[in-house]
Amino acid sequence: MNRYGLIGFPLTHSFSQRYFSEKFAREGIADSQYDLFELPDISALPELLELPDLRGLNVTIPHKQAVLPFLDRVDTSAEKIGAVNVIKLDADGSRTGYNSDYYGFRQSLTDWLLTLERSPSDLQALVLGTGGASKAVTVALADMGIRFKFVSRTKREDTLTYNELPDVLADYSLIINGSPIGTYPRIDEAPRIPYQQLTHRHLLYDLVYNPAETQFMKLGREREAAVHNGLRMLELQAEKAWEIWQS
Repeated sequence: MNRYGLIGFPLTHSFSQRYFSEKFAREGIADSQYDLFELPDISALPELLELPDLRGLNVTIPHKQAVLPFLDRVDTSAEKIGAVNVIKLDADGSRTGYNSDYYGFRQSLTDWLLTLERSPSDLQALVLGTGGASKAVTVALADMGIRFKFVSRTKREDTLTYNELPDVLADYSLIINGSPIGTYPRIDEAPRIPYQQLTHRHLLYDLVYNPAETQFMKLGREREAAVHNGLRMLELQAEKAWEIWQS
């Protein structure tokens, strides 16, 4: 049996478990299962890593940075981001960390821009939220040559506040919601941006995937902005994780 799984806390619902269970059934991948491992404390990780049939793990909050001391190697993109969401366990017992969120976001954004016939070089981005989800996003944006600014409730160096957005929104056509605002069950909430200033030239990318159309997306669509949710990113990052585990 080849065992894979997700570590984090709490794990009330899991895209990854459903995705991989369906993938194993659909593609006839035998002797493989995907489990949830709730770890309230990262100190329980070494014991988990000793499971003899464990081949790989996904990592979610709050452990994406806490796992780093337990790894033997870290992939270049994960090192730049400072966070790991995929661990590969090799036959020799070594543990390597990767960040497939980076790949999932970058590839999904690249594909979307192609369908819209928009060039990354023509874009400047606002990244709403400065939490863990934003780390992979901003490294990917930088690697794509897209200049960006963080938006936060608190004023910091190189960070805009939401109150400043009415003065600058026209200069930033790509707006990425890297916060959990609007995710189920609080589906009526939306980031506090000046939606009335949006136009058909704006692109709204929401990392949230549940619901499929968030309030952020709905309000953008009403102003003729192009909108995109986080489902494709999740699918791409999951497939990248599988590719890593099988390499």
